[in-house]
Amino acid sequence: MSGIIRGIARIRTAPALRGSNITQRSNLASKPAKDPLGAAETAFSLALFSLAILAPSGWVLANLESYKKKA
Repeated sequence: MSGIIRGIARIRTAPALRGSNITQRSNLASKPAKDPLGAAETAFSLALFSLAILAPSGWVLANLESYKKKA
C-alpha cells in the first residue's frame, strides 16, 4: 500500500522537480471581438446549446416507463 502512495507522490511532485522549462500563456482577449455577432447568430447558438442540454434529458423523461420496465 505504501508503494502505491509513494508512486502517486512521485508522479505529483515530478513536474516540480523538473523545473519550469515550459512557459504557459493563456489566450485571453482584452479587446472587443473583431466581428460582432448578430442577433441571428446569437439566437442560433443559444438554441443549439439549449438543444444539446435538453434533448438527452427529454429523451430519458419520454422513455422513463420503458426504463422502469427493464429494471
